[in-house]
Amino acid sequence: MIRTSFGPWIGPDAWQLGNNILKSVLVPINPEGWKFIAIFAAVTVILFLIAEPVGWIGVILTLWCAYFFRDPDRVTPVGDNLVIAPADGRICMISKAPLPKELELDDKTPRTRISIFMNVFNVHVNRSPVAGEIVGEAYVPGKFVNAELDKASEANERQILLVRDAGGREFGVVQIAGLVARRILCDVGRGSILKAGERFGLIRFGSRVDVYLPEGVEPKVCVGQLTVAGETVLADVSASDATVLTGEIR
Repeated sequence: MIRTSFGPWIGPDAWQLGNNILKSVLVPINPEGWKFIAIFAAVTVILFLIAEPVGWIGVILTLWCAYFFRDPDRVTPVGDNLVIAPADGRICMISKAPLPKELELDDKTPRTRISIFMNVFNVHVNRSPVAGEIVGEAYVPGKFVNAELDKASEANERQILLVRDAGGREFGVVQIAGLVARRILCDVGRGSILKAGERFGLIRFGSRVDVYLPEGVEPKVCVGQLTVAGETVLADVSASDATVLTGEIR
């Protein structure tokens, strides 16, 4: 039991709960975010000089900016055959499509494509879905239509990566800018070696990430399901069950 200045004794369970909440709030900030936080803070000071009520709006926006660029550690499941979610968000679409034509590959076979939509409240740091080497990449300038729409895969600005794992299987990973997003950051390129769950980029502010599975591999998730980057298992490439999952709201 711990005595505080706020009243009665607090039990260890309550103390642990408070500690967990504090850790969930005080998470690391992605280096890309500090300049934006500084800009928001500077504007907030100016707003306070103009009018205090407006300044408090600036405080709220500055806190939101820090929240947006949070970059918490994740516990990634270990397994050579597991495909891990590259983004926090909601699975908005599971469809069949060939790898992006910008990779200039001969293989035009339709594959399962899992699309994860990130809203402005999700963590926007992206992580590799598998361990492997980047053997192909392409950047495509484009529009900024709603990232939840199917046409965003062809119309929007996007960064495309082709990752080959130790077994020779190839996975497509596409960062897609959304209606609000205006910058895709990708810290890796052809020849880079990634671990599953390793950070590789960031999208500002609201966007989508697509994962293309190898031919014949079906997802272990369903449309509407929430994902956690670096933790949620999207698929198991060694699984023989080809059943496509569906979900129910309960």
